[in-house]
This record gives sequence, structure tokens and C-alpha cells, in this order.
Amino acid sequence: MHLDLDAFFAAVEQRDKPSLRGKPVIVGGIGLRGVVSTASYEARRFGVGSAMAMHEARRRCPNAAFLSGRFHAYRAASAIVMGLLHELSPLVEPLSLDEAFVDLAAGGPRPLDTGALLGVAADLRARLTAATGGLTASVGLGSSKFMAKVASELAKPDGIRLVEPGTEVATIAGLPARAIPGVGPATMDRLSRLGVSTIADLQQLSAAELVRELGKSSGEHLHRMAFAADDRPVEPERETKSISVEDTFEHDIADAAVLSRIADRHAAQVVERLSAAALFARTVTVKVRWPDFSSVSRSRTLDGATDRLEVVAQVARNLLDGLDTSQGVRLLGVGVSGLVEVAQEPLFDLETSSPGRVVEEAEAPLTRRPSGWPAGTDVVHERHGAGWVWGSGLGRVTVRFETAATGPGPVRTFASDDPELTVAVPAASPAVPG
Repeated sequence: MHLDLDAFFAAVEQRDKPSLRGKPVIVGGIGLRGVVSTASYEARRFGVGSAMAMHEARRRCPNAAFLSGRFHAYRAASAIVMGLLHELSPLVEPLSLDEAFVDLAAGGPRPLDTGALLGVAADLRARLTAATGGLTASVGLGSSKFMAKVASELAKPDGIRLVEPGTEVATIAGLPARAIPGVGPATMDRLSRLGVSTIADLQQLSAAELVRELGKSSGEHLHRMAFAADDRPVEPERETKSISVEDTFEHDIADAAVLSRIADRHAAQVVERLSAAALFARTVTVKVRWPDFSSVSRSRTLDGATDRLEVVAQVARNLLDGLDTSQGVRLLGVGVSGLVEVAQEPLFDLETSSPGRVVEEAEAPLTRRPSGWPAGTDVVHERHGAGWVWGSGLGRVTVRFETAATGPGPVRTFASDDPELTVAVPAASPAVPG
């Protein structure tokens, strides 16, 4: 089984903010150089997608709600979902907060016929929606990780798809070759020279032809996958979840060139440790701490897992370039996560080649009044109760007072230094209607 929560970050925001349900919601870095992390399906109709520059998203969908992330809420919802998956099987392989593989055969004796499998998936989705307060998931079922992933993509949004054993080759034939794990832009360029566009085109080539063009390991792998021969096991979350290197500087550094060189050095140390562990990474992260001790982390999920220094270093520099470091930096870190034992696990898009999701996560003392009051932040007012920041500027902050358990609430505006208004301390679990 492959499970993928639908428009996860945006869906959590719509769950917790009743006034946004059914409306375009875009989550990500909301600064001038911010990047979209997740767009709701309502926003996707306007052409907004993950990794798009936020200024372009604003141009395409100006009436959307643009929100910074609330990672405590996303982690809490993810923990509920992963707990449900572990009830099905001890073999659960999380790929991110909103995505995981499950080996159903390892979950004890149960019928594995079509009806039973669809019943398992339907029951899971119903329990998931109830337990998370309304979130939905797309579920794919197949004879391998590749086929389960293909099935969940075909099931989106909010559906179930089972690829029957014996139908795998026909099911994938019409998909772009880009859908095969391990086929990134560089490989696709080389395949294009052979006239390959779809998996059906690949199926017309011999293993020898692919080996001649791509090398023995990649060529043989690609030939097997073109015929749905995928024997990769579902691997439970490994002990080593991430590798990172960071430095706190004696004096704040604002020089972008110096910070870029430090990022390169950190990337080299990370890749050295990655190679020593014989692992590959799906995600590269840069962490920056500012002079006021607040911090921000930016990460990009790659099209495939890698252990190449030039890739990790380039992505780290690009993520760093997206941050305004002119105020100075106290700490800079580079890390990798999503660790696997083979470089063959991209997050693919069946229609277009996606550069992957960019996530920006800010960290600050929870009780302080944040500079600018980022849109979407949970707040509490001593007289009006719980709500969230609708917008701010010119010394004022506008709050909509509502929660997941209420209907759409009223909007009120306060001075940004109103002593009765504070950032809400996250609950241990998400507040969802009973």
C-alpha cells in the first residue's frame, strides 16, 4: 500500500480554519523570496503548485489565503496517520509527514483478494478522516512499491486504486518514462535521444540497448522497472533518520559569498558521512539562526535520492539564496534526510516533471510577539479567545477568531503590541471536532 495525504499542509489549515474551507489556500514562505510548499486543490485550479515562487502564486491566484506553515499541527496529524498505518502492519516506511508505504502481507493473516484489499483501504481512509478531523488520503494498492505509488497517483485526489496482479505492464505502459523511480531530468535527456517518451517506448528497447546508453546498473534497473519488476522491500524507519552539520559563529555573518562557501563545506562533510554509511538522501535542508535567536529551516525534496556532493551543495546554496541574510546569521547548518539504501526513490508527478516540494519552517519562542505576525499563526487574545492571524502591517494585526471545532468566526484588528494578544502554545494533539 502507498498512502498520500491530499494537499496535506493546506488541508490541515482548512480543517483548523473553517472560513478557508472550499477556498484557495497556499502554504509556504510568505516573504518576497518565498516558495510554495503546498497548494489546496482550489488553488491548483489556477495553476499554483509546489516549489513555485510565491510571487508567481500571488499573480496566478491573488484571492487565495497565503499562510506560513504550522508544523506542530502537521506533525500531530501525521503522527495520528502513521499510528493507523502501524495498526495494519509492522512494516511501515514513511517517506515524509504525509506519505508512506505499508507492507500489508506482513500485517498478519488476512485475505489478500481484491475485495478484501479494497475493504482494508476503505476502512483505513474512513478511520483516518475521523481521527484527523476531516483530512483525506489517496491510497494505492499493488504488488510492489512502484505499482502502489503509481496506483495512489492515479487515485488522486481522495480515492483508492488497486492494480491487479498481471495488469501491471499494461497499466504503466501509457505513463511517461519519468514516472519510473530513478528517472530524473538527466536520464530523461539521454532516453529522449533513443526516442523514449513513455514507458511503452522503454518496453520496446532491450536491456542491452539501455545498458549501452545508461550503464549496467541503471540500464538493467530501468529495463526491469519498465516491466514492473520491482522487488524493493518496505523498510521501516531506520535508526539514522538524518545527517547534518552546523556551525555557530563567533560573530554574525552577513556576507552571502562567505555563507555560500560555508554551506559548500558543510555539504562536503554531510556527503562524506552519507557515503560512509552507504546511504542516499531524498531531502536537503538548510538551517539559519538569526541574531535574535529565531531560526528558519528550508528544505527541498529531490526528484531522486542522491549521495553526490555537487547535488547536495547546489541545492543547499539555492535554498540559502532564497533567504535574506543581510541582517546577519548566527548559525548555519546543512543536512540531509529521507535516507535510503538505493538512489531510486523519487517523488514523481505523472503529468509533469516536478522539482519537488520546498518547505520553509520558522522557529521562534512561542510566547513572544513575532515580528510582522506571520499569516496563519495561532494566537490567543485574553478577551476574545483563540484565533489565527489573518494579516498584519502598519503596526496592526488582524485576527480571525475561529478554531477547527467552530464555524467561521469574526475578524478583529488590534495594535501589533497589544499586551492581550500572544502566540498560542501548541497543544499536544490537534484540536479536532469530536
